[in-house]
Amino acid sequence: MDIQTRAVHVLGDPVPGDSRPLSVPIVQSSAFAFESADALADAMAGPDGPYVYSRRGNPTVRALERTLADLEGGAAAIAFASGMGAISGVLLALLRPGDHVVAQRCLYGGTYAVLSDLAGRYGVEVEYVRGDDVAEFERLVRPTTRVLHLETIANPTGRVPDLPGLLAAARRHGVVSVVDNSLASPVLCRPVEHGADVVVHSTTKYLAGHSDVLGGVAVFADGELRDRVWPRTVELGACADPFAAWLTLRGLPSLPLRMRQHCAGARLLAGRLAEHERVAAVHWPWLPAHPTYDLARKVLSGGGGMVSFELAGGRAAGRAFIERVRLARLALSLGGVETLVAHPASTSHRELGEEALAAAGIGAGTVRMSVGIEHPDDLWRDIEQALGHP
Repeated sequence: MDIQTRAVHVLGDPVPGDSRPLSVPIVQSSAFAFESADALADAMAGPDGPYVYSRRGNPTVRALERTLADLEGGAAAIAFASGMGAISGVLLALLRPGDHVVAQRCLYGGTYAVLSDLAGRYGVEVEYVRGDDVAEFERLVRPTTRVLHLETIANPTGRVPDLPGLLAAARRHGVVSVVDNSLASPVLCRPVEHGADVVVHSTTKYLAGHSDVLGGVAVFADGELRDRVWPRTVELGACADPFAAWLTLRGLPSLPLRMRQHCAGARLLAGRLAEHERVAAVHWPWLPAHPTYDLARKVLSGGGGMVSFELAGGRAAGRAFIERVRLARLALSLGGVETLVAHPASTSHRELGEEALAAAGIGAGTVRMSVGIEHPDDLWRDIEQALGHP
């Protein structure tokens, strides 16, 4: 079935009887009781058995895991308390001191910070690539290379990596590929179909879609890899809360409709921004002038809802713009129904020094706009008045 249909039909636990709730129930319980000691002991064996303790599994959380695994085309999933919980949990489970990671150069600042911490504290070697050159990746692969980390749409530059080429190369070399699909959602791209081993999301963003959830998920193409990662994540303790899982499930049915509107609004705004005299550059994957436009047209079914643009006045101009908008709101997150603006160099990517920012393609005057579902003409009038100040 089409993803627009699948997003509506949540894969929860079957409920006995002649009727069942249309909404997945919230099982807000920390623990589950058993009739026998043997049954309780047996339930501790793995992630798919009876529920024991909600850090290890919960009916509402499992419904979210099953549904997101289905939407991404994966075999299994693990839900987390945040997107960074998902990224940290997967990397900590897959890596040991002395291992080698190859990552896309333009990464979300939090991911960059985790990789830097792994390098500094645990001796994990990290090297960065542009993401559009398979040969560049293969030159770096060595016997200790364990992980290739990519983002479907890089935050905030909108660069799209060569997913088919890089994921195939990772598989040839026995390297586990991890793709952050938060900015695309499974509506625009399903990295498992291109060969990804693990797909991570901040469910806080487009999946939940209403700026009222903190959550994350890791979807695994292979159930055995999920089983290998799961014990480490249980020990880490960054498990999803049942209510947060329920809120995410509530948002999923409208995901395809919301993504359609996000993309339509972003297309209009990106085109108009590209023609504005005070805008030096616009970063939106489906804009023909974007450096990864050809790749984006191959792997994405829409350009995404995030538009970033560089203001000619540098850091001062960027910070001034985000304070002048009135309809768009100044906030750090993205993917909600309302339009948000932020200044990456001083917020989401503040962990990066000037050299790292430049290498990632993030300018001092870059503004990130998460385009909501408001009428784009209203948003454009707000942008125009903010740009129009001397």
